[in-house]
Amino acid sequence: MNYPFGSDFIEELPLILAGPMLQHTEPTAVTVWVALKQSCQVELKVYETINNGATLGNCLLESQRSTVALGQYLHIVAVTARCEVENELESDRIYAYDLQFICGAERQTLSQALSSQSFATDSISYFDHQKPTFALTPSRLQDLKIVHASCRKPHGHGLDALPILDDLIATTANQPQHRPHQLFLTGDQIYGDDVADPSLWVATHLGDVLLGWEEQLPVSPMYCTPKQLPTRQRAEVATEQAGFTAGLHNKLTKVNSHLLSLGEYYAAYLLTWSPVCWPKKFPQGKEVTSNRRVIKHWNREVKDLQQFIYTLGKVRRALANVPTYTIFDDHDVSDDWNLNQAWCLRVLGKPLGRRVVQNALLAYSVFQAWGNTPEQFAVGQSGEKLLAAAEIWSAFHGTNTDAEEAIARYVGLPPQDSLTGLPTFAQDGSTLILARHPQALKWHYTIRSHCHEVIVLDTRTWRGYPADKKPIAPPRLLSPQAIKQQLLTPLQEKTHIQATFVIAPTNVFGLKVIDWVHHWHLQNDKVFSTDVGDAWNIHTEALAQFLTTLFAQRQQVIVLSGDIHYSSVVRLSHQQIDSRSLSVLVQLTCSALKNEELLTRLIHTKLKNWLLPEKVRYWLGWNYPVDMVEVSAKQWQRQPSRYPNWQCALELIPRQKTQPANLKTDMLTFIAPWNRPEKAKWRSLQFLMFWKSKWFQDGKEVVGVNNLALVQFEPTDENLASKVIQDLYWFSSWYTTKLVYSRFESQLLPNRDLFN
Repeated sequence: MNYPFGSDFIEELPLILAGPMLQHTEPTAVTVWVALKQSCQVELKVYETINNGATLGNCLLESQRSTVALGQYLHIVAVTARCEVENELESDRIYAYDLQFICGAERQTLSQALSSQSFATDSISYFDHQKPTFALTPSRLQDLKIVHASCRKPHGHGLDALPILDDLIATTANQPQHRPHQLFLTGDQIYGDDVADPSLWVATHLGDVLLGWEEQLPVSPMYCTPKQLPTRQRAEVATEQAGFTAGLHNKLTKVNSHLLSLGEYYAAYLLTWSPVCWPKKFPQGKEVTSNRRVIKHWNREVKDLQQFIYTLGKVRRALANVPTYTIFDDHDVSDDWNLNQAWCLRVLGKPLGRRVVQNALLAYSVFQAWGNTPEQFAVGQSGEKLLAAAEIWSAFHGTNTDAEEAIARYVGLPPQDSLTGLPTFAQDGSTLILARHPQALKWHYTIRSHCHEVIVLDTRTWRGYPADKKPIAPPRLLSPQAIKQQLLTPLQEKTHIQATFVIAPTNVFGLKVIDWVHHWHLQNDKVFSTDVGDAWNIHTEALAQFLTTLFAQRQQVIVLSGDIHYSSVVRLSHQQIDSRSLSVLVQLTCSALKNEELLTRLIHTKLKNWLLPEKVRYWLGWNYPVDMVEVSAKQWQRQPSRYPNWQCALELIPRQKTQPANLKTDMLTFIAPWNRPEKAKWRSLQFLMFWKSKWFQDGKEVVGVNNLALVQFEPTDENLASKVIQDLYWFSSWYTTKLVYSRFESQLLPNRDLFN
């Protein structure tokens, strides 16, 4: 098989391999992330605009920073331009930014750096001046527009929903109060475990070229390079030698092409966010193998990937024009990452498992965390020290033990026991947590504006594993120490905000049927590859602590979550029994961007509501000790034997009738020409496919096909919001080129009728 990757391939690429991506943005600072193929000094300038973005005005902020050499042809930087408070940027205005690249004696403009002789890129601007733009969060809550989503697998079923964001911005680009103000990607930006065979083929060879060296992976009995572990031949290595659990329970096909090397994880990000590094042509299946079944599988995945690549230009433009914030979930490393204590012992106690987790976390640090929390990467901070160690690690071709230890320390990997080689744990109350160095990076963070706050949780590396139960027991998703650091401390900061968001990568509350499945798997010790341990309400004591901490500080809370491959809205009404005070939590779930499944497509329809309708669920809760118990509707009405301190009830908010999305661009731009249906044929067969009809697809409870969420508010009073709205955009099944949306509306008030 001929590999298209080499110095000639890199030479033909533009300077910018991915980005620019607008990240942490506030009135006094703007951060832009970019990945380049050579070392540069990058200058960032932020401009005011006239006529709502149409004309550039004065330069308001500027800064520069040198790239970090992660490999011979991979140089990354997140440059932050800051200003004094008296000159801070304002709400309800559109700003533009520009980049300049000084590479030795050569200087390139942004437009020059985006294109080359063999790669003519589309514009990343919505205006004639060709500069990316943005608007800060507005001064009024009713003008705030937040987009969120999760779970984007390049070869997943269905059309990629993230390009819809490009059309949302394009339609409102010159309207600072109506264009999206923030984007939150709530997990699984890449898939390290479930990788298409052609994707791994690209990532392996591209990764080695980017690094300029081949990593020696600690595979027993000797070291192996990534190329020596080709596609469809990694299941045994990933499961037995790395210890990953994604392939257990007869799911070995899920890890046949698991990412392992640092170069592969780096490449995965470039391939997910940018069209630049994909090859112009994939080999045919018959060039890869003589196995007919594998040939068919390869060709099908190539077709799925080509559709994904077709809209990456739209994704790239969108990410350049809206402040983007992220948090990891398990697939950003591997399925089940840190699921329970048994997983940690199984994976982090093996040299290959530990190396792969370290590779994934280093890649997350430079591709995501740097832009989320640029202050951690300032001079003298842990992030800057991590970047220096990453440069040394690459310069020594992955052989410098001091650099390896420094990387492990700063990404928060636990030390290993000198006798057993197993990861070490620390005591946190009644739980065990993974030990970490005091200078390890923090993955959680908080964002505040004039009208809202967003508390982003890290529920992966701060889990509390029960010390008195077996290792596969479900953990607290936040240990007692994490509850204090990540939730209580930011909530105690007295602010005049009108809305509090909490980003919880996994659902705090899921469908009842999902809970049944989780409990059945737990009773049968089938916890791996089934997400048992990722559900908040499996560990009721931890869920009760989470709720009591929230409601002790806030009357209204909005949770944004993903992970589960369907989207929905639920409202939890909470009452303190002694004081009769009421609070409310509304959970807005959006998943998946590109990973719909047969089951989610079924529950998307009216079938779910007919067979397993969601009913109101009830809990009683106690403060000493903290715990909660779910009760039936009849038990809710009766006096309990043990007097509770609080009670809460959960309602699923029904989705409204599907509406057409009236956006500017032609929906055919989402579908590659070779995938577009023939209109006449499609319509002639419509009567035979009732399951694709609009009537059947208009379910009442969830959106189970690929979708993207836009969150906004109805007009508010001076203190609190009255209603939150989540519009979920998705591609209709009755006519594939039609974009529609389903609206969910929830009052941000508790339902008093439930407590009468």
